[in-house]
Parts: sequence; C-alpha cells; structure tokens
Amino acid sequence: MINSSASTNDVAVAIAGARAGADVVRTMYGRRLTRIDKGAGDFATAADVEAEKAILGVIRAARPDDAVLGEEGGQQGATDAARQWLVDPLCGTLNYAVGNMLVAVNVALREGAAAVADPFSGEVFFTDGETAWRRRDGTDDVSLAPTSATRLVDVNLDPPFPSAPGFRAVDLLAHPGFAENFRPRVFSTTLALAWVAAGKRAAYVTDGGDLSWSVHFAAGIALCRAAGCVVTGIDGAPVGGSGRGLVAAADEETHGLLMSMVRDRT
Repeated sequence: MINSSASTNDVAVAIAGARAGADVVRTMYGRRLTRIDKGAGDFATAADVEAEKAILGVIRAARPDDAVLGEEGGQQGATDAARQWLVDPLCGTLNYAVGNMLVAVNVALREGAAAVADPFSGEVFFTDGETAWRRRDGTDDVSLAPTSATRLVDVNLDPPFPSAPGFRAVDLLAHPGFAENFRPRVFSTTLALAWVAAGKRAAYVTDGGDLSWSVHFAAGIALCRAAGCVVTGIDGAPVGGSGRGLVAAADEETHGLLMSMVRDRT
C-alpha cells in the first residue's frame, strides 16, 4: 500500500494524531463545554483545545523537530522548519456544540501524509500523498474510489464571502442546471471532502482564498487528489496557484458541470 518507510511512518503519525484527537472529541461529546470567543460569531470549545493538545502530543513524540500550525494554538516550532503539520482538531465546532455529530479531525503534513478522522463512525481516511484509503477498526483498509453516483453536492454556505457579489455559493443552488443534475447538501464540516474521496458525495464547493495550506482544508484536499478527484479553485485555477476557493469533484464530468454553473453565476 505505502511504498517507502518514511511515508509509512508519516502516515502512521497522521493516523495516530487524528485518532487521538477523535478520542477526545468523542469523549467530551454532550458535555457543557466552555466556549472561547473568536469574534464574528465564531468560537472554539474546550473540546477543540483538548483535542489539539492530544494531536500535538502524538506529533511531538514522533516528530520533535517538525513545526505545527494548529487551529487553536497557532504556529509552534521553528518558522523555517523543513516540515510542518497542519492541525484542525475539530472541524464543525458549531455542529458539535449543539449536539450534532457531523465533525472531523484533520491532520496533514505539508506535501505529505494526511488523515481525516470521523470521531463517531470510527472511520479514518488517510493518504501518503499518492494513494488514499479508509480504515475502520476490525476491518481491512479499503482504497478510496470517488464516484458521482450519489449526485449529492455539498456546498459550504458559511461566511465570509470574499468573492461576493461576483460569486456566492448560495447562488449556485438557484441555477436551474443544479436541480437538474444534483441534490444539495450543507454539511458544514470538511469531513465532506473525505466523503467526496470515498464516493459518498459527488462534489464539494466552497468560496475562499488559497485553501491549499489551510488547517481546515489541507487534509481533505490531499485525500481528494490522491483518490483521483478533480480539484480546482472556483475560478478553475489550480488550488495552491492562483486558484481561490475550492471545487472538488469525483470526476471530470461533474467538475465541468459545476464549473459551468459557477461561471454562469459570476
């Protein structure tokens, strides 16, 4: 499955980190949690903070010389470190805070291994940068196989809207071609990207800037690319280049349909 010992070790660290965070998220679920206000209606909870600590403990033990950029703790380690881990300990905090289990734990090494854990299904989606797999305790690893068969497209409607008024994701849902070809879902967590890679969603669309090294999106983008999905910005440019936002689709046809609708709306 994994070709080199170095890649194997990085994958193991990513999986172990994501699982450690997921264990915390699952354990603290349903409690009354302290909220840390971030402004503009955004907040973290004690579960976000504790999950990130658990993930950092795994990374520091295995890779003490690597830097880490965490959603809650910010940059840690040397700014000029050759290797950096990107950590989102609880993607879907607003869901989690109201008792919704649609959340993810994201751990990614820049230009390397990545893992996305679903704390409540027990699934971990992971990649070495070349292949992508799903692991569930007690079962064999399964290679991720994207497909558009579900016709379900997840659209992120959360603010801010940096491309408005030229593009707003909500306008995409009003396009007559969307209802003809797809069915919308509003998942509000980047677990949706792992689901595109795994064939549970046909595509995912969000506005934004350069999301390639965002702690929220890096792991999901890595999974989609390794699984063979088509991944660009909402302007069709490569993510990490001049592209902004994200369109991750199971195949070229689905991507092309969505891009034509985006262009109509802009």
